[in-house]
Amino acid sequence: MNDHSERHFAERIGWLRAAVLGANDGILSTASILVGVAAASTSHGNILIAGTAGLVAGAMSMAAGEYVSVSSQADTEKADLSREKDELAANPELETKELAAIYEGRGLETALAQQVARQLMRHDALSAHARDELGLNEIHTARPLQAAFASAVTFAAGAAVPLLTAFLTPTASIIPAVTAGSLLCLALLGGLAAKTGGAKIAVGAGRVTLWGALAMAATAGIGALFGTVAG
Repeated sequence: MNDHSERHFAERIGWLRAAVLGANDGILSTASILVGVAAASTSHGNILIAGTAGLVAGAMSMAAGEYVSVSSQADTEKADLSREKDELAANPELETKELAAIYEGRGLETALAQQVARQLMRHDALSAHARDELGLNEIHTARPLQAAFASAVTFAAGAAVPLLTAFLTPTASIIPAVTAGSLLCLALLGGLAAKTGGAKIAVGAGRVTLWGALAMAATAGIGALFGTVAG
C-alpha cells in the first residue's frame, strides 16, 4: 500500500490569504496609528488608547469584511451548483457531451474523452461538473466563518506587536521604535508568506516592507501637521 501523499501550495490558499492579510493589516494599520498620533506630540496614554482602539476596531472590521466577502462567494458557488444540478437532471446526455468536450479540449482523444465523461457521470456527475466545468473543488471552496476567524485573530496578533512596543517604549522614542519593529515584522511576515506559498522570499518581504514604510511615513507627516496646527 502506498502511503505517499503530496502536499501542494494551492491547498494553503484559503487560510493563508486570510491569515497573511489579517496580520499584515494588524501590524501596518496599528503601527501607522501609533506613529501618527505620536507625531502629533500627544501623551503616552493617548497614544496607547488610540492604538488599542485601532486593534479592536480593525479586528472586528476584518472579520466582518471577510465574512461578507467569502459568504458572497459561497452563495455564488451554491447557486452555480444548484443550476448545474437542475441541468444534469433535465438533460444528462447533453451534460455528458459537454464534459467530454472539456476533456477533449485538454488533450484527450475523442473516444477516450467520451469514455471518461460517461464513467465520471455514473460515479458522481455533479462533482465532475463542479470540478471540471465550474472550477470548484474542496481546496477552493469558500468558508466564511474560517476566513472571518482567521482574519480577526491574525489582525489582533499583528496589531499587538506595535502596540506592545509602544507600551514598553518612552514617549520620545515611540516613533523610531514602532517604525523599526513594525517594518522588521512586516518583512518577516512577507518572507514567511512567500515561502509558504512557494514564491520568492525577497520579493514577498520587499513589497510589504515598502508599502509599510510609505504608510507610516504618510501618517507621521499628517500627525506632525495636525499637531503643529493644533499647537
